[in-house]
Amino acid sequence: MPESFSREVPEGSNAPKVYGKRNPNSVIEARQRRLYRRQLEGLPARQLVLDHADRESVAVATAWKDWKAVSEWNERDFQEEKATLVSRLQNMRMRAIEKAIRKGQLSSAAMMMDSLGKVLGEADNLTGDESVKLNIQIEKKQ
Repeated sequence: MPESFSREVPEGSNAPKVYGKRNPNSVIEARQRRLYRRQLEGLPARQLVLDHADRESVAVATAWKDWKAVSEWNERDFQEEKATLVSRLQNMRMRAIEKAIRKGQLSSAAMMMDSLGKVLGEADNLTGDESVKLNIQIEKKQ
């Protein structure tokens, strides 16, 4: 066990115990950061929490508290990054299109370019008043 997490406190010392009541905030935050990294594996929340409880040897209730903290971090991150998400998404689309063309996956590139065109408003020009209108009339037999 690392020295920073040692439970021993010299006699007569006024220094607080490293673990506080049970765990110091730094240990709890380190555990929550590990859960934050694991969420990128794409597992459902319940599976992540149960695996986290097993890996960290904590109660399931504690694992759910960690998940709540991670969810708050995700919400805060999203709010802070919301303004830059569209430009980042566009950059990812451009890279994906470039890679698809280099690999000869032209149908994939065409689909991604259509998606990019929709975001940029290309489809709005085609669906305006100047688009083709079809009128069908049925005449009675005489």
